Amino acid sequence: MSKLVKAGIVGGAGYTAGELVRLLLHHPQVEIGAVVSSTQAGQPLHSVHDDLLGDTDLTFASELTGDEDVVFLCLGHGNSREWLLKTHLPPSTKVIDLSNDFRLAADRDVAGRHFVYGLPELNREQIRTADSIANPGCFASAIQLALLPLAAAGQLHDAVHVSAITGSTGAGRGLVETTGYTWRTGNISTYKTFTHQHLGEIGETLVGLQTSFAKPVRFIPYRGNFTRGIFASVYTTCELLVPEVQELYADYYRDAPFTIVSEKEIHLKQVVNTNKCLLHVAKHDDQVLITSALDNLLKGASGQAIQNMNLMFGLEETAGLGIKASFF
Repeated sequence: MSKLVKAGIVGGAGYTAGELVRLLLHHPQVEIGAVVSSTQAGQPLHSVHDDLLGDTDLTFASELTGDEDVVFLCLGHGNSREWLLKTHLPPSTKVIDLSNDFRLAADRDVAGRHFVYGLPELNREQIRTADSIANPGCFASAIQLALLPLAAAGQLHDAVHVSAITGSTGAGRGLVETTGYTWRTGNISTYKTFTHQHLGEIGETLVGLQTSFAKPVRFIPYRGNFTRGIFASVYTTCELLVPEVQELYADYYRDAPFTIVSEKEIHLKQVVNTNKCLLHVAKHDDQVLITSALDNLLKGASGQAIQNMNLMFGLEETAGLGIKASFF
């Protein structure tokens, strides 16, 4: 099959860029052009992403080739907007940004581009016709997927409580004390309680679906002593009966290839190294509890970015994402 899409990656030395390269190398309809890194130009990709040894002879570039169909921005938060303002991209080149620069409605217009919020289960049709995508945050993806059906049905009537834990890769490649092995192993801690940056995009989505929703989302994030994955427990008051809630979720995600509602309780190993988000719904007295699990680097970042790319170019939504869980 001939390659239909030429992809470039900017910010190629980080975790999300490494995941993009791994996935795109095996995508049946994508050719990787330049993988740009300001610090690694001229070095082979496997000098940084050393698991790529034997998979590709690509080297890091100092700039794009100029004929990319799509560019993935894997820059640090705050740098994508600056890069777009100083870089001339042809209007026909699509952009998928993995930072938080364009996730909020007030920030989505820059350099003649309008960014669409790239959660396929929410905005699939808008993504199909977009020229630029703001890829959602990892926690935001897990939490929103847990709540979309309730908001769409106007069933959010009280504060939403979230407790969610993430692996160390969620903090990026740069080594700091709280990502180091000796600190993280056998340890657990909270951070950014009630103030996490993903709350903004979560709030906009919920209000966009249910304009009457004016209650807080009280979010406590945890650092886990594992490398990848997010497990979120989300609960709020709900008057629906158990069968009604289950039917609501089954109907909402009926056509979502990567979001699966499980009848049994879920766990993290089911989703690590996949683009899936698993959900489980239960009722306890008047509280509905939704547990949500996904891989923070895939459905929470690079896998979802490729899912968005597939939609933008009219490809099969699941193309290049048929990967198995690392269960054992």
